Amino acid sequence: MKRRIYLFRHAKSGRDDPTLPDRERDLNGRGREASERMGAWCAENGIAPELVLCSTARRARETLARLLPHLHTGRVEFEDALYLASAAELLRRLRRIDDCVASVMMVGHNPGLHELAVLLAADGEAGPVKQLSAKFPTAAMAEITVELDRWRDLDAERGRLARFVLPRELA
Repeated sequence: MKRRIYLFRHAKSGRDDPTLPDRERDLNGRGREASERMGAWCAENGIAPELVLCSTARRARETLARLLPHLHTGRVEFEDALYLASAAELLRRLRRIDDCVASVMMVGHNPGLHELAVLLAADGEAGPVKQLSAKFPTAAMAEITVELDRWRDLDAERGRLARFVLPRELA
């Protein structure tokens, strides 16, 4: 069965208030605009994850709030464990998805999200794979497809990078 994984890095956050805990940093103007642009792109391209897993950090929740009106999605789950999770922790979470779910979007943070994308995407067009390997910018999304019957069988280098979308490259 073909499954889709959308890895979405939160948009650019502000650092205006040094007294604010990292988890509570909100989006800055550039981040809000990039989230909107990516949301419009998702709508135009039929991005429809059945499940969205989102970090509870404010910047991740605000990013998702700007995406949701554009997504055709089933359910959303906010999870504390996704906040600054490692690639290994994110992979373990994906392996726990119910097998009836064919597509998932994970909204989270670097470096874990970037490392997970590189870990999973062993195949794909050379240019986008190289671009992904170099950097996973804020508000970017990697779409990875993988053939597997059960999520628990998801492992390194099983996926194909279908798309790597950066807000700055959208018109």
